[in-house]
Amino acid sequence: MTPAEARTILAEADLLHSEQESALAVRRVAAEITARLADANPLLLAVMGGAVVFTGQLLPQLAFPLDFDYLHVTRYGDVTVGGRLNWLVEPRLPVAGRTVLVLDDILDEGVTMAAIVQRLRELGAHEVLSAVFAEKDLGRAKPVAADFVGLRLPNRYVFGYGMDVKGAWRNLPAVYAVKGM
Repeated sequence: MTPAEARTILAEADLLHSEQESALAVRRVAAEITARLADANPLLLAVMGGAVVFTGQLLPQLAFPLDFDYLHVTRYGDVTVGGRLNWLVEPRLPVAGRTVLVLDDILDEGVTMAAIVQRLRELGAHEVLSAVFAEKDLGRAKPVAADFVGLRLPNRYVFGYGMDVKGAWRNLPAVYAVKGM
């Protein structure tokens, strides 16, 4: 996508949640995580690359000891429809016997998160929880539920705050929906 095409998508997009609403959602999730995990010494795993913005805003608000690592698994690549699950990087730190909190940008269909949870359990995690910046309302059951959710979104193609549209606009501090999608 060219910069001009990306700018056109943003100019025509619908604002769903402002920068302030997004920041408040992360603050609330941080408080919920702290209440649940402050004494657990959890391992937090960010799902690359969508969770970068959420993780970067969330971590400084968690005032308790934790370990941090990342993993990289995707179903999308540069397309807008999920496909075959592709593991690029598994966690480097051991998960066996640990309470693990997976951080991701969005719980859409739930297929990727369900596979991550299953893999972490196979690796021996004591408990696997998930926190997502946003969850999309699809109007149907998902294979996994997030334990901590920042924002609820309609079933539209969304971008911003770590979520991209054809590779662009992960860096926006607010959440938008593509016009007509």
